[in-house]
Amino acid sequence: MTPGRAAAPGLVLRGGTVLTCDARSTVVRGDVLVAGGRIAALGRVRAPEGTRSIDCRDRLILPGLVLAHVHLCQTLFRGLASDLPLLEWLRRRVWPLEAAHDERSLRASAELGLSELLLAGVTTILDLGTVHDQDVVFDACVRAGIRVIGGKSLMDSGAGVPRRLREPTARALGDAERLAREWNGHPSGRVEHAWIPRFVLSCSERLVRGAVERARAAGAALHTHAAEHPAERAAVRAALGADDLTVLRRWGWRGPRASIAHGVQLRAGARRALARDGVGVVHCPSANLKLGSGIAQVAALRGAGVVVGLGADGAPCNDNLDPFVELRHAALLSSVAAGPGAMPAAGALALATRDGARLLGLEATIGSVEVGKAADLLVLRTDAPHLGLAPDPAAAVVYAAQARDVEHVLVGGEPVVAGAELQTLDAGRVVAVARDEQRRLRRRAEV
Repeated sequence: MTPGRAAAPGLVLRGGTVLTCDARSTVVRGDVLVAGGRIAALGRVRAPEGTRSIDCRDRLILPGLVLAHVHLCQTLFRGLASDLPLLEWLRRRVWPLEAAHDERSLRASAELGLSELLLAGVTTILDLGTVHDQDVVFDACVRAGIRVIGGKSLMDSGAGVPRRLREPTARALGDAERLAREWNGHPSGRVEHAWIPRFVLSCSERLVRGAVERARAAGAALHTHAAEHPAERAAVRAALGADDLTVLRRWGWRGPRASIAHGVQLRAGARRALARDGVGVVHCPSANLKLGSGIAQVAALRGAGVVVGLGADGAPCNDNLDPFVELRHAALLSSVAAGPGAMPAAGALALATRDGARLLGLEATIGSVEVGKAADLLVLRTDAPHLGLAPDPAAAVVYAAQARDVEHVLVGGEPVVAGAELQTLDAGRVVAVARDEQRRLRRRAEV
């Protein structure tokens, strides 16, 4: 419940097909009763008198989607960093643009990304902030109504890192501690601080160990990029004499709430090590394709016992933040990598629902439509031509659904999207402001 708002009123979603995304991928045809911000009943529901109702006939009802790796600070960079390999992409485009952010442009970037995500049915994100002004991003998330785990990007070293993004180690850790104190326990109940060393090439051992120790002491999420691109791994070996995962493990990187993004370059031994250490992997298929990083072996990761979630990454390495594009790519690429059927549609959908929630340590609260869990829900139309004949609802969502099919989105029982219209931010104003701020940002960055 956001500050100043009354408790979410009772609501019943009537007559839909409910993809619960529970451990058995149960499908229920009927109703979902929401009360006090939580799921109160499923099936044939007798709602209390006065309960508001939404007609969900010819609709799918799903848990709100989880994207466990996004960069809200980069949404303004869409279209400004194409056709470059990872390290050049960072050094020539992304880092100079991040270094040029001020509070106004960062707010505009976050609001633009949040608008896109909510309209597409995303209700929970792990956001990797930039080095400065993470308070602006958290504030935008609270106003938008999304559930966020996030933190500032920790950077204290690295070739090509702009001066403004490279902080003294103690200052970086101290500012992150301040963010944790000020944002954990926020009245909205939707903000949690995470510890996020950017990646091995931009972090000293002292910085990573400091983040690991603080995250472990607080039971907080711990996240970084690793095993993404062949050139990146070669650079890590040249600098540190071992691959990035080996270095991270040496510096204490392990679960239960630790995760890495990408994991494209992982081999069998590394996959087994991640499983032993309880470290999750966030699969970002579109970004991996656009940057030429390769195809993550998701079926092999799961087979080794690694929890895998789904991410969109940032707009400049993807050009959209659409979870349905990521779901489709994840399923199709798994067929290429491991054969058709290696990851059935219901298994792909789990990446953005129960497994994403588990990776973030939120499986008791979100990730499936089950009684007692938070009412983070989305309602998807099925009456468009591309969804009109789809007897398998999970396959329809993974292979055919699009963001434009999302009709209603609830977070904690509160409507953030209704009738395909954003309720918490003014989408038209957000886009107009973002255009102006992108022009100013490009002038400052000289990009």
